[in-house]
Parts: sequence; structure tokens; C-alpha cells
Amino acid sequence: MAFISSKSVELIPAKTSLTPCILDDDPAQLDMLSAIIAEMGYESVATSDPEEALKLVKRGRCRLALVDVRMPKMDGYEFLDRALRSDPGVHIILMTGEYTLDSALDVIRRGAMDFLPKPIDRTRLKKTLDDVAMLYDQRRRVRALEEQLLKDLEFHGIVGKSPAMLEVFDFARKVARHYTNVLLVGPTGTGKELVARAIHQLSPVNQQKLAVCNCSAMVDTLLESQLFGHMRGSFTGATDTRPGLFEYANGGTVFLDEVGETSLPMQAKLLRVIQNREIQRVGSPEVRLINVRLIAATNRDLRAEVLAGHFREDLFYRLSSIQIRVPSLAERLEDIPLLVHFLVKKYNAAYGKNISGLTRRAQTLLLQHPWPGNVRELENVISSACITTAGIFIDIADLLEHLQHRSARSLEGDDWKLLALDEIRKLHIQRVLEMCQGNRLRAAQILGIGRTSLYRYLKRDGYDKGSQEKSGGAAA
Repeated sequence: MAFISSKSVELIPAKTSLTPCILDDDPAQLDMLSAIIAEMGYESVATSDPEEALKLVKRGRCRLALVDVRMPKMDGYEFLDRALRSDPGVHIILMTGEYTLDSALDVIRRGAMDFLPKPIDRTRLKKTLDDVAMLYDQRRRVRALEEQLLKDLEFHGIVGKSPAMLEVFDFARKVARHYTNVLLVGPTGTGKELVARAIHQLSPVNQQKLAVCNCSAMVDTLLESQLFGHMRGSFTGATDTRPGLFEYANGGTVFLDEVGETSLPMQAKLLRVIQNREIQRVGSPEVRLINVRLIAATNRDLRAEVLAGHFREDLFYRLSSIQIRVPSLAERLEDIPLLVHFLVKKYNAAYGKNISGLTRRAQTLLLQHPWPGNVRELENVISSACITTAGIFIDIADLLEHLQHRSARSLEGDDWKLLALDEIRKLHIQRVLEMCQGNRLRAAQILGIGRTSLYRYLKRDGYDKGSQEKSGGAAA
């Protein structure tokens, strides 16, 4: 049985920004604390059941809990540990009639906000409640400012505030009204298709169609039919006559993703389209004139591909008359908090969740990751975490396994050293493959990149494509 010291309490209007939870096995103590806290202007929730209190914390119903140390079902220390595992941002205040300085320091080290001796000092309790309420009011205002910042910094579905991305936005605005051909270059997963869509939306033909084609996803025969169309009977399976994407988007824009993956014969046909703005359907002698704007994208160094004889020089110069480089996520780390806010909001709506954000330690971990899969990998991480988390904050335990153990691996003997981005990418891909036991399909999903892109990276890094390849029992 504990008591409240008798000091006057200032009566103030009810504060709805903070709902303290009071946990004590003594009903008289619960009633007394509830009355005192109500006089301080806060509406509290009182319970003698630790499991009920944990549910309130887990659901985000209570962001502060006053917990008695000695309880029969679960002592305050165990409650503290479990509550912090559910929500690392919750404020727990332990109360005890056996206060010592050493025990107070131990509790603080374990993550408690404060350790109050009984009888509870009303003035100290009121200041603690007011401080926490002020903190959450500040966070609420910060979230409102972040929402406004997100609206101000969103560029046609692309989020960024770094100098590198602002340069991309500015250049896209300038060229959108005047371009005929644009080449977007940058690593896989940086959002080149989003930039292409933004350019189209800003162009004079934004009311016309935008046709998208992934050039790496099809063999030449299918790609030619997809782009230029075909006549009935022109090849096996051609049961009817169909127009291609260039005809479909006539008057609008065609976006060719991964144009660096096309063969030399296909490059010759694309060059004819760019030079003469004319196409021929497969199996037809008729030449058709088209009027389209062309945006191409690649993650390859096309200049090096030209020197190696893998890409036509004349096509390269035609495409690259206007060139926009989309930076990797490693070059714009300052955008990660904004991207995370955008993605959490997106997947809250998709999954019916109410996640407020990430814990500080989870945010720190994301900023330390090299992100070889760029924004696509980050989106994969946040999407997965939004599905798995049961609380209102995403913590380290909710992140993908290779991120959770990153720090542990560093402590096991990986000496930090300066590395080029290509070396960081190579090392990360090796680790993800090891984690997936060689399953390349699963590794590509975790990395947030296409399977073809993963094969290309592995080939470039000297891996034998046929070795250690698994995909749920079948070759990936």
C-alpha cells in the first residue's frame, strides 16, 4: 500500500494530448492516482492487469505508463522490458516504496523514463506529465510540418529534397516542353520511370498516351512486335493484326526502359524510328509515319558500351542529345527520412495500418545501409516492415533480416574501409545471396531489383551463372 504526498495541485483544463496508463495491483492506489492525474488535467486509464496495459501500449493508446514495481502477476521490470519491445518510444515511469540511487540508475539504463519513490511527489509527477505532453505536442506539430513538406517537395510522384534530386527536377521542367528524345541514366531502382512520367506530364502532349516498354523483358522477335506491331500470319501465333506501342502512343510519348539491353539489329530499327519517325509492322511492306516523343532509360554506361561494340554510336548520340542522370540513393541519403515518411503513408493506406514512423535506432540503421537496390530496395523494406509490425512504430526487428544483422556482422570482424560504390554493391549482393543460400530469385526480391539485373551484376562481378543457383527447387 502506498500513499500520495499532500501538496496542492493546480487545476487546469483537461488535456487530451496524453493519456497516461496507471498499472498497480492495489485498487485504492489506482483510484487515488487516477483522481490526482485527473486534477492535473489528464484523462488516465487505470488497470491492475499487466497484459491489458501492454495491449494499450502496443496499440498506441497510451504513450506513457506509471507502473508499480511490485505486482504479483508481473513485476515492473518485466513490464518495462516487454513494453519497450512492443514500442521502443513509449515512456515508462516505475514507482516503488524501496527507492535507492543504484536501482534508479539501473532502471534508467534499462530504458525507463523515470523512477519515482513512494509516496509520489505531486509536483514532480505533474512536471513529468506536462513534459511528456509537451513532447508529444511537439512531435505532432513536426508530423504536420513533415506532411506539408512532403506536399511541397513532391514532384509528380517523386520525393526528394537533396541538391542532386532538385537538380533533376529543375532540368526535367526545362526540357519537358521542348524535347524530342531524352536519355535517362542511373542505377537500377532509382526511379527513372517516375522521372519519365513526370517529363511526359509536364510536356505539351500530356493529354496524349504514354506507352511503356521494358526492353530487357523480351527477346528480339517479341520486342519488335511489341514496338512496331505485326500483321496477321506474319509469324506463328500471330492470329490477328495488331498495332505496336509506337502507333498506340502516336501523338504522345514512348518510354523505352533498359534500352541498353537491346541487340544491335533492334538498335538499327530504333534508329530508323528516331531519324525518320516511321515504322513498319512485322510482315507488312507499308511504312507508317508516326509523331511521338521518345524517352529512353538505361542503367548501363552507354558510352562504354559503344566503345565495346555493344551499342550503336549513332543511336547513342541520337538518344543522348538531352541526358538526365538520376542519382543513386547512396548519393542522396538526406532524402531517406522524407522517402520513409512517404512510403509509410503509402503503405498505411494500402494495408489499413496506422504506423507513425520508425524508431530512432531503425532510422539510424537505414542511414548506414549502402542501398545497392536504391529506392526500389527501400520501398521493399518499408512495405515488408509495414506488414509485419504489430505496433505503431517500425523497429529493427520489423526490418528484413539482412538489415537486422548488419551491425552484428560488422562486430564479427568486418573492418570498415573506404570502398567504391561498386564494391559496396558487390559485397552486399554476396551477403544477400549467402543469406538466401544461393536462391537468386529470393535475393533479387530482397534487393528490390529484377532477376535479369541481378544476373548482370553477378556476371560483371565474375560469378558463374550456373553455380549455386536455386529458386525454390527450380532454376531462377
